[in-house]
Order: sequence, then C-alpha cells, then structure tokens
Amino acid sequence: MAIRTAGKLFKDLIRQRVISTPIGPSRHCSSAATSAPKIPHSSKKGRRLLTGATIGLVIAGGAYVSTVDEATFCGWLFSATKLVNPFFALLDAEKAHTLAVSAAARGWVPREKRLDPPILGLEVWGRKFSNPVGLAAGFDKNAEAVEGLLGMGFGFAEVGSVTPVPQEGNPKPRIFRLRQEGAVINRCGFNSEGIVAVAKRLGAQHGKRKLETSSTSSPSNDEAKHGGKAGPGILGVNLGKNKSSEDAAADYVQGVHTLSQYADYLVINVSSPNTPGLRMLQGRKQLKDLVKRVQAARDEMQWGEEGPPPLLVKIAPDLSKEDLEDIAAVAIALRLDGLIISNTTISRSDPVDKNPVSAEAGGLSGKPLFDLSTNILKEMYMLTRGKIPLIGCGGISSGEDAYKKIRAGATLVQLYTAFAYGGPALIPRIKAELAECLERDGFKSSHEAVGADCR
Repeated sequence: MAIRTAGKLFKDLIRQRVISTPIGPSRHCSSAATSAPKIPHSSKKGRRLLTGATIGLVIAGGAYVSTVDEATFCGWLFSATKLVNPFFALLDAEKAHTLAVSAAARGWVPREKRLDPPILGLEVWGRKFSNPVGLAAGFDKNAEAVEGLLGMGFGFAEVGSVTPVPQEGNPKPRIFRLRQEGAVINRCGFNSEGIVAVAKRLGAQHGKRKLETSSTSSPSNDEAKHGGKAGPGILGVNLGKNKSSEDAAADYVQGVHTLSQYADYLVINVSSPNTPGLRMLQGRKQLKDLVKRVQAARDEMQWGEEGPPPLLVKIAPDLSKEDLEDIAAVAIALRLDGLIISNTTISRSDPVDKNPVSAEAGGLSGKPLFDLSTNILKEMYMLTRGKIPLIGCGGISSGEDAYKKIRAGATLVQLYTAFAYGGPALIPRIKAELAECLERDGFKSSHEAVGADCR
C-alpha cells in the first residue's frame, strides 16, 4: 500500500511539476489574469538552474519513492528544497523573488500531505485555522500562486498589496539583501497589476478551489467553518492606494468592492514606508475616518449567511506610545476585527547600521525587526486588553520566534523574509518547533498561550 501511495505521489510530481508546466516568455502587467505567471527573459540563468534542480529532485525522488510511505516522502520533498536555495541566492533579489512566485504558481513546490499537530489548530473570526502560521503580504502581490502557497502548509496566506490602478512601483533596484543579518531592505512602492487583474485571477482560483473542495468534503455541523470560502487555507487580501491618488479612502473602498467577495479577511495597509504620505493615515482622526468609510463600503454590500469578511489594519513599528494609544482607541471604538503588527521599519539599529547596504532607503524586514515589532505587539495587546485579534509579523525565523509572538499577544503570526531565505522547508520546521514550545510549557492549544507574557 505504501509503495502504491508513494508511486502515485511521484507520478503526480512528474506530471504537475515537469510535463504539464512548460516555461513561457516574459510576463507583462497586461497579460491574461488567469494564466500562469511567465518568467522574464532576464531570468534565463535562474530558469535553467530551477529546471535542472527540479529534474534532479525528480530523479532522486524516483530512486527513493518506492521505499517509503506518503508522510516520509512528503518530508523528504520539503527537505530537498534546501538544495535549491543556493541557486536562488545567485540571482538578483527581485529576479529570485519573481522566479519563486512563478515556481509556486506552477506547482513546482512541495505539497503538504501531513496533518498539522492538533495543538496548533484554532478558531478566529468564526473560521478554523489548521495552524496559526501564515505568509505575509508582499510575496504574492498579484495573487498568482495562492493554491501553491496554501498547499505548502501555511495556515493562511495574504496577497497584495493590491492597488486600484496598475502601477510599476519605484525604480529598480529596489530589493536588497543583508544576508549576514537575515534581513532585507525593500522600497518596491506598491508595484501592482491592479484590482481588475487580481480579481480575475482570484475569481478563477476561487471557483477551482471551491469545486475541488466540494467534491472531497463531507457535511459538518460545526458552527465554525473549516478553512476559507473556497477551501482549506485562509486567504487574506491586502489593499493599498495608488501613489498618485488624492483620495486614499476611495482607493481602499474600490478594493473592497472588487475583491472582498474572494477574501476571508481584508487588510487596510496604511504603514508601508515606500508610498509618500501613507503612514500619515495612522493618525487618530485620519485612521478613524478611513476605517469608517471602508467599513461602510463593506457593510453596504450583500452578504450571505457567513457575513462580510473581517477588516484589519496593518500598522508600522515606528510609532510612539501616543500613536499606539490612538490606534488602539480607534480599533476598539469602531470594533475593528484585527490589527497586523507590524510592517517594515525605517530604523537601522545595531548591527544593521554597520552594513553598507543599510544606507539604502526603504523598509527593513527580517531578524533585526523581531524585537521592535514584538514590543509594539505586546504594547498593543495590553492597550486593547486582548479584545482584538492581533497578527504578529516581523522577524520570525523559528518556532520559538513564533511562540514569543503568541505569548506577546498574537493570535496568528506571519512570515516573509525568513521564508525568502529558507524556502518551503522552513514551514514544517516552524510548525513542529511551535508545537514543541506549547507542549513544553503545558499549553493545550496555541490559543491558550496568547498574551501569556502580558498577564
């Protein structure tokens, strides 16, 4: 039985990752929204490396597959992706990113077949998450790889930021690695294909995922729904504003009207440091007026029994205590569904400031952001008295890091930079380590540990 199961996995691997997904020409913003993303001509070197590495993994898998069960083979596939990381490191940072998104969109990534540890399961916003570890916005800006990313074992994935009108973002180069510090500086500036292209792509994926789920799922009497609207895994949509827009609220309202039908939750991004004037929207009056308009736009739409998607706001880590108090007051008064803490930082503390790359303008993410963002998270948890779900984001690279975020007040956590460096193998490792941390300290679920350091 084990041999037949593993054999089937291997056949699927060959069919989905090699035969049925030829690599096409370069991708443009005007390309068909439902088609798989194309790899640009400038990434020919990366294309050859990725193809060679994939073929190598398939050949190695063929030699290994007949001797193991499904779970073991799945674990081997995730571990084997570590072999590909050095090839991506040879590429320019943005080209490597484009190639990684394309690989996930084409299914050239491992698919998690193993169940998550029960201790990681939790319920938020009336939906059941299989685990609290998600992918932050910024990786899949244009919703090209939702199925592949959720399939790797993230409990949820957030696409965007998506702007109403397509825009190129800031001039390249705009992404810079700080390898020794495990960090990245970016000044992308909301490069986006726009809400129309993203809506078409999400619509196609939504229908496909929903059809596949309905054919395999069984009826449930649980009040909380397992997974998202379209199937396993929760999908968040992060909304941004165009650089040239004079009415920020109108941009976010347009995003709500067009994309909320596909979202399990929505995010108002007012904290990117790379769009002039955006962070001013975090002021008490500005944020209150903005949230009220966006909530009204969402609530005026027709919704079924599930109701409208939860609305969250993503804030910066570079805020004063007074700023945090103002944001907490608005969140409580308007019954905001959650906050994401935090976006990238414009600060350059030791030892980052000693790296010449730190002089580049933009937001810093990765390990150096961990302490700053976690302190802001803890402060916000206390200010909101634990009444609002918080998503901890910034510098997570291990299960212990995720656990510290949860103890500081995070209900859910998000990765990005560590995933860019570590690849798919990082996901099961973080989940396993997080489960060990919870069990070690006597918690029966991740939800029990939320805010443990604030009590």
